[in-house]
Amino acid sequence: MNEFIQLYGESTKTALGFFWKSGWAFVLGYFVSGMIQAFVPKGKLTKYMGGGDFKSISLSAFFGAASSSCSFAALAAARALIKKGAHFIAGVAFMFASTNLVIELGILILIFLGWQYLAAEIIGGLILIAISTVLIKLTYPEKWMEAARKKVEDEGEEIEEEFDWKKRIKSKEGWQLVGHKFVNDWKMAWEDILIGFTIAGFVAVLVPESFWSSLFLVDATGIPEWVVTVENALIAPFVAASTFIGSMGNIPLATVLSENGVLFAGIMGFIYSDLMVPPLVHINAKYYGWRVALYIAGIMFFSIVLTALILNGLFSYLSIIPESQRVVSEITQFKIDYTFWMNLVFVWIAGWLVYQNKAYLKDHSMKMMKMEGGGKIKSFMVGLFILINLIGLTAFIFNSLI
Repeated sequence: MNEFIQLYGESTKTALGFFWKSGWAFVLGYFVSGMIQAFVPKGKLTKYMGGGDFKSISLSAFFGAASSSCSFAALAAARALIKKGAHFIAGVAFMFASTNLVIELGILILIFLGWQYLAAEIIGGLILIAISTVLIKLTYPEKWMEAARKKVEDEGEEIEEEFDWKKRIKSKEGWQLVGHKFVNDWKMAWEDILIGFTIAGFVAVLVPESFWSSLFLVDATGIPEWVVTVENALIAPFVAASTFIGSMGNIPLATVLSENGVLFAGIMGFIYSDLMVPPLVHINAKYYGWRVALYIAGIMFFSIVLTALILNGLFSYLSIIPESQRVVSEITQFKIDYTFWMNLVFVWIAGWLVYQNKAYLKDHSMKMMKMEGGGKIKSFMVGLFILINLIGLTAFIFNSLI
């Protein structure tokens, strides 16, 4: 019993340590994201997204990178773009960019995994968009897509109209809007962060290394290295899908995989697979129908695997594949270092942004994009994980006192 309490408490401590290490990064990332959303005009961009050409795809990638990294928001925004006339290829490019090329995700990857993974995330994000574009052009089911477009004709929110960004950035109302965007992003992402970080903490402590070694063939003998690399890239999306974790929540778990010897290709495949979790596939089915939703998932799977393998080959050629594995217990330490001071500073910044949001709401009705969430099951999971953390924190304190 004492051993169980100790492991339970250590799991919760690790989960909270993940958030402690990245707290300031979340605030910084969503602050920058809020400024981009508030000050970068996007209304005119949709006029140039009607084709599957380079300009359309580039604008979609830019638009996605300037948007929230919340997976649910990415799907809702992509639907709105398609409703406004954007090509389906542009919608997929937007989804990939809005979950893989945003600044808050990049900061998190740098903290937990290192600069090689950050470089891979950026380069791979562009490769991912390019590969998915080619695959869709080769396999485009035109009748399905026409039916899907008709399905969303009466759905989705309007994209924000144009504005003078120079005037807005100098105005009090502009910065109140930044605070509003910041708070909205947190409202959309905190559940995934809570679930993802909690799962990562418990997996790091409770799941033995032998499990990951068997699953990803870490210690396999007599198997060519290239076969193991391909196996890692192929199985990683299924592991990611089984966690039900969104884009921001899966980075700590990717760190756990790194610590347990999973190959570079497997970790990158895992990180890119946030849009393949069952709740998101189900939401796409609501938007476009099951045929198109499964088609999107299939395109994503093959694009992710190919991207992971290309990155592995490229980084291997350049001799920059990370060899040293990050130790979770070192990352999640609570101590007076740069993390402490950065968290202290950004707590004040977060408080100021929340104040700006309150000021914004005094003069505006709340206008958030209609977005499908995880439903009753996810709400139940969130409550359960809060309870798990509270009990675990109590267990850790109790174990520390005896």
